[in-house]
Amino acid sequence: MIACGCEVCTSLDKKDKRLRSSILVQSATTTFVVDTTPDFRYQMLRLQLKQMDAVLFTHPHKDHVAGFDDIKAFNFFSGKAMEVYANALTEEAIKREFYYIFSDKKYPGIPQVNLNTITLEPFFIGDIPVIPIMVWHLKMPVFGFRFGKFTYITDANRIDAAEQEKIIGSEIMVVNALRRQPHIAHFTIEESILLAQQLSVPRAYFTHISHQLGKHEDVEKELPVGMHLAYDGLVLNFT
Repeated sequence: MIACGCEVCTSLDKKDKRLRSSILVQSATTTFVVDTTPDFRYQMLRLQLKQMDAVLFTHPHKDHVAGFDDIKAFNFFSGKAMEVYANALTEEAIKREFYYIFSDKKYPGIPQVNLNTITLEPFFIGDIPVIPIMVWHLKMPVFGFRFGKFTYITDANRIDAAEQEKIIGSEIMVVNALRRQPHIAHFTIEESILLAQQLSVPRAYFTHISHQLGKHEDVEKELPVGMHLAYDGLVLNFT
């Protein structure tokens, strides 16, 4: 058993109870999740969600794919395979780590999936437009995504100028901000603030937060106007 006595872990504020980073995207007719974290099953139970049309992946790191097996519950509810969207790098990792899903002889009850390989070309999931944005997680290419006027980026420490252009015009951006101290593969809170300001995004929310950043209430007081810490259960409306 691992015990932590830091002020964030022992905080009574619900906004300090942070699970691994993922978002649910919904329109009137389409529902999908970005990444299946190790907390995926609990996150879906907490939402009491029974319908899922697709899974969209940012990259193959364990904290973003480990809950993939639990999509089988949605196979049961829908009676059909789950549409899965990922780049070639992430597809390779999924096939390796969840090899039994893709074996010739399939065990009853395993997840049923349709893999859709994505590139930087825009596409649709149901009625929701998706624009992939390539960002850098040290040397790993990671996909952020723009849905209408909303942009979501996680696990990044650099975005090339051409990809930044895809973000301009967004009304809301969610971007990782791991901590205050420099990190080899993640934006700091200061770097994420600067990014939002440079791209003139009026509303920015910071995610993929380490306990090293501090308590939600304390950090919120330090942020510029229009910028906030994201928290579990946050709902953002966009078009």
